Amino acid sequence: GKSTFMNVIGCLDKPTSGTYTLDGESISALNRDALADVRNKKIGFVFQQFHLLDRLDALANVELPMIYAERDRASRREKAVAALKRVGLSERIHHRPTQLSGGQQQRVAIARTLAIEPRVLLLDEPLSNLDAKLRASTGLELKRLQRRLGITTVFVTHDQQEAMTIADRLAVLEQGVIQQVG
Repeated sequence: GKSTFMNVIGCLDKPTSGTYTLDGESISALNRDALADVRNKKIGFVFQQFHLLDRLDALANVELPMIYAERDRASRREKAVAALKRVGLSERIHHRPTQLSGGQQQRVAIARTLAIEPRVLLLDEPLSNLDAKLRASTGLELKRLQRRLGITTVFVTHDQQEAMTIADRLAVLEQGVIQQVG
């Protein structure tokens, strides 16, 4: 259920019933090109696997989605540097993923998402590959960033403690059906 839910919110799949509205626009009615445009400009993804390109340094990895969003080079560079600074990696911008720790790679993935200034931030088990100490500190940093930037965020986790620490509001899904909200 969570993958389908995230895919619908992320405009990768269309809902089979009901409606989904983002910024006053019915997502259900959009064609493939319009959905791609929404994905590239309004939705940020951070997945369990970071999906960083090893041949690119951190700065180029962060700039990549802005190329698809058709941002000019100077704007991309400025936003990428600012996003890496925001996640504490300004000293590592020219390092490739293989030269970064797991936590640093995760922060590059977060910076890549924040740089496009999404309206919706989707986090699918973003802390699961980190050790316990880094999980806790990165989780709190995500919460601070989300509050400071005011981005609607959907955070998927199987860890109930993590969910209660990070989230303002929780929904429990079972077999694709919301069982509880609070």
